[in-house]
Amino acid sequence: PGMAQEAAPVLLVVLTRLVSSTWHEGSGYYTAESHTNEVYAEEAPSEPALDYHRVPQWCATLNIHRGEATCYSPRGGSYRSSLGTRCELSCTRGYRLVGPSTVQCLPNRHWSGMAYCRQIRCHVLPAVLRGSYVCSAGVQMDSRCDYTCWPGYQLEGDRSRICMEDGRWSGSEPICVDLEPPKIRCPDSRERIAEPGKLTATVYWDPPRVKDSADGIIKRVMLRGPEPGSEFPEGEHVIRYTAHDQAYNRASCKFSIRVQVRRCPVLKPPQNGYLSCTSDGNNYGATCQYLCDGGYEHQGTSLRVCQSTQQWTGSQPLCAPMQINTAVNSAASLLEQFYEKRRLLIISAPDPSNRYYKMQISMLQQAACGLDLRHVTTIELVGQPPHEVGRIREHQLSIGIIEELRQFLHLTRSHFNVVLLDKTGTDRERYISPVNPDELFTFIDTYLLSEREAARREQSGDPCE
Repeated sequence: PGMAQEAAPVLLVVLTRLVSSTWHEGSGYYTAESHTNEVYAEEAPSEPALDYHRVPQWCATLNIHRGEATCYSPRGGSYRSSLGTRCELSCTRGYRLVGPSTVQCLPNRHWSGMAYCRQIRCHVLPAVLRGSYVCSAGVQMDSRCDYTCWPGYQLEGDRSRICMEDGRWSGSEPICVDLEPPKIRCPDSRERIAEPGKLTATVYWDPPRVKDSADGIIKRVMLRGPEPGSEFPEGEHVIRYTAHDQAYNRASCKFSIRVQVRRCPVLKPPQNGYLSCTSDGNNYGATCQYLCDGGYEHQGTSLRVCQSTQQWTGSQPLCAPMQINTAVNSAASLLEQFYEKRRLLIISAPDPSNRYYKMQISMLQQAACGLDLRHVTTIELVGQPPHEVGRIREHQLSIGIIEELRQFLHLTRSHFNVVLLDKTGTDRERYISPVNPDELFTFIDTYLLSEREAARREQSGDPCE
């Protein structure tokens, strides 16, 4: 009881103050219970003296996860949540403040705003075509992503990107490009000997294998040159292969094929004759046949072969003048000796003093080279029996053969006549007056030369000019 009596006056004072007016502690405002309708000018209330000892924590204590609040109170650092306290908010590294950066403790016992710290994250990097990347801390700030490319590809651009404070990646997205050309290896160069009787060699090889570090085995390879298994002529030949990968990087290689023809010494044609050779004339396997001009016969081996030792078989034959046998029993036997060898020019005259005969013999003597070039042998039938003469150069003909020749060729003794027979013994042209050698040669060259004779004439020309 004694203690209650001593406390009663104090309690009464408090109640009296509560009844007389309502005071919002810490608000700075008083509100009177009695109201009047009088209009008056409101005066700004005086700022109350805050009792920080009684209400030190007006607003809730600020706690920011992954952040920090730096507060300034009118009463000092010990009253961080009292009325009027101003706090500056910040986040630790790697986090971004979402909300106001500054808040104040208001009379309603709440802070003026709310904020929190959100982790700074960059967007997920897109996948790299033909490559990959590895990040140290995912998409968080300061995470470093290192790029690598597949084997055979090279990186173009930034090799690393870092997630920055603004939530963006540094640099730009790199690409993986194929800059390495394929690897191609051609076969080794080779040398071949031409086949016997030929000037070529058949050469085979395996096409190169092409490997690319990015595309693997490349099967499409372009060949510049003959295909394997082709026949290659004498000399050196370059074969090229070219390959492209999918990125159009090019690689090429080459090798050479050398074909050698084994050759014997070049043969010289015999005097009064010529050679007919197969292949190139002096290569390994070639055969050469010795042929004599009309009116000449070869003596010795007529055929020679070029051996692999590059030496000819046999020895050089000769072309000797043909032996005319006038001691035969018939004109047919005489003419047979000239078959396919010589042309015959038969001159018939009534007597040796015949003007046409003398003129003809004189012109033919001056054209002896042209006659021999064209394989023409002259037979003279001159005079009347019993003094009639028949001769081939220095060879005399019998009376019986002279008569048979006249009958076979229908030659009269009473007039001058000239008959031209070809190499088969066929009557090709007749003249009743002396024939000019140029006219005779033009006829022979135009109508009577064989292909072989014409070819030889074109190669050697006219040695009589």
